Amino acid sequence: MADVNRGNRPLSPHLTIYRPQLTSMTSILTRITGNAMLISALLIVWWFLAAATSPDAFETANGFITSWFGDLVMFLSLLGLWYHTLAGIRHLIWDNGYALDVPTAEKLGIAIIGGSVVLTILTALII
Repeated sequence: MADVNRGNRPLSPHLTIYRPQLTSMTSILTRITGNAMLISALLIVWWFLAAATSPDAFETANGFITSWFGDLVMFLSLLGLWYHTLAGIRHLIWDNGYALDVPTAEKLGIAIIGGSVVLTILTALII
């Protein structure tokens, strides 16, 4: 039977008092960067397919990827790649039962954010 009081239920109190933690935010950001890298991979595949298809198609794809917007997308993709890699290493550490206490987990979260920024800048300067 359908619940007739469905709209009259109170909201859970945690919605008004919840403070996001660094570990939960870095976990969410890991999922976001994983999906964003999929879009970047599709752009790279488009570039390769255009190169294999015709000079006009390659000119269009290359013009987009080497534009300021394409450069921004690729730079942010590099940031996402480093972030996702470092977050994966953190999860491997956690899977082995290390660094599971809150202070150490938060330090790892800060290290992932800072490390991904530093490695992105170093990679962009080298390339």
